[in-house]
Amino acid sequence: MFSGGERPYDWVGAWSRKRAELSPDAVGLVDATTDERYTYAALDRRANRTARLLDEQGVADGERVAVISRNRPELVDLFFATAKTGGVLAPLSHRLAAAELVEMLGDVDPALLVVEAPFVDLAADVLDHEDADFDPRVLTLSADGDDARANGTGDPRWESWPQRLPADDSPVEAGAASMDDPHLFLHTGGSTGVPKETVLTHESILWNSFNTITSWGLRPDDATPMVFPMFHTGGWNVITVPLFHLGGTVVIAREFEPATVLDRIESERATVLVAVPAVLRTMAGHDRWADTDLSTLRFAKSGGGPCRESVMEAWWSRGVDLSQGYGLTECGPNNFTMPEGWPKEAADSVGVPAMHVDARIVSEDGDPLGPGEIGELELASPHAADRYWRDEAETAETFGRWVSTGDLARRDEAGYYYVEGRKKNMYVSGGENVYPPAVEDRIADHPKVEEVVVVPVPDDRWGQVGKAVVQGEESLTLDELTAFLDGRLARFKRPRHLAFVDEMPTSGPSKIDREAVERAFGER
Repeated sequence: MFSGGERPYDWVGAWSRKRAELSPDAVGLVDATTDERYTYAALDRRANRTARLLDEQGVADGERVAVISRNRPELVDLFFATAKTGGVLAPLSHRLAAAELVEMLGDVDPALLVVEAPFVDLAADVLDHEDADFDPRVLTLSADGDDARANGTGDPRWESWPQRLPADDSPVEAGAASMDDPHLFLHTGGSTGVPKETVLTHESILWNSFNTITSWGLRPDDATPMVFPMFHTGGWNVITVPLFHLGGTVVIAREFEPATVLDRIESERATVLVAVPAVLRTMAGHDRWADTDLSTLRFAKSGGGPCRESVMEAWWSRGVDLSQGYGLTECGPNNFTMPEGWPKEAADSVGVPAMHVDARIVSEDGDPLGPGEIGELELASPHAADRYWRDEAETAETFGRWVSTGDLARRDEAGYYYVEGRKKNMYVSGGENVYPPAVEDRIADHPKVEEVVVVPVPDDRWGQVGKAVVQGEESLTLDELTAFLDGRLARFKRPRHLAFVDEMPTSGPSKIDREAVERAFGER
């Protein structure tokens, strides 16, 4: 990695060095948990030290670094350092069970595993599991106020990241990388089984960044509190990487707290916010909501599921331009944008395709459909992922000239796209197609409903009918809900059964796990 000779262009591997040259004193990263601030010059020096650490550990030329950690600066160091060395960063969810991580690590086959102190026991269970067929070196990261646990388990494979990190932060010569080389493995949500690792190349990362900057109008003075976990595409490609590319500021924290995010919007004079609907709803319902200065926010985006009209109106009432986005790990994820001056009647849409994205709606036979017709949404863009790692069958099913999203959508005459829900979530009641998100939007308007998921259940007369699973006031009755929906929903769309949960199960960053709800409530 450090040999002499003519320097090749190294794509993402050049970013921290170039940012350090172009805007050395600009703050690129704020750690809200420790209140530490890192300029781009400091981030590049940290990346150089980490690149030397990876070189010592033999991580280069496609070797994988798996990470089990919450959001912290070392993940940013690894993002830039693996790009410099030609390695691949593979962050894994610390919310998964040991058996799931065993299977995922078996696929990733990392040369190095980095573990934050709170997850040392989980990682030890994974490495000692009877099905574990991998043997990486392990580095542990101290957690804030929990340094002792970072010393590992006494296993000679486990070493401390701070103790092994070289002091030399001088420039390193990055290895050659092509646009086709992998840089990130990001796993899918895994709501229907063990998550699949999606291979993101330097090209897909660059193009998503270009798309986001140009379509959303990002600027070097933009700052955002980043509320997605860094094992998720939201933690990297929604906003973090585009702002690093441009020279903006990203604020991270170990845990999401509504009050903390509201405080950081004010103290950092945040200009952009992207979050899932549940987070936006929680923030709008917080005691500090009315007193927080949101005037610096140029816009906010909701993603990861439909955003209820009541939530959007709460943000609009504070003068924030909130709209919905759409993406997936396999493509983007930033595929759509709202044109300037977009009409509020299009608030239920995800907008129009971004600058370098093509979209279409197709039938079951793959034929393009016209405006108003519902079919599968397909996307094409240079920011699409390359493939699923070691899964040729699923790769062939999803990737090609067009990326098959598995989502049903329609396009209106003005070119706005509306996501109707997952193909597998649609059900047929009395010969009529029912799309649960459209039903849920109307149910969510009831004042006793905080959140709702509609799942199909068998019915002797209609084949299938809907069951509304509600998080909210349990005094709500089915008769009361049916009367409320009269005139709001067609009769065949109204749920015939009602159930309650204390809290919706989630998959990924506060995203409702619909499959878990269906498994629990899909049978009457």
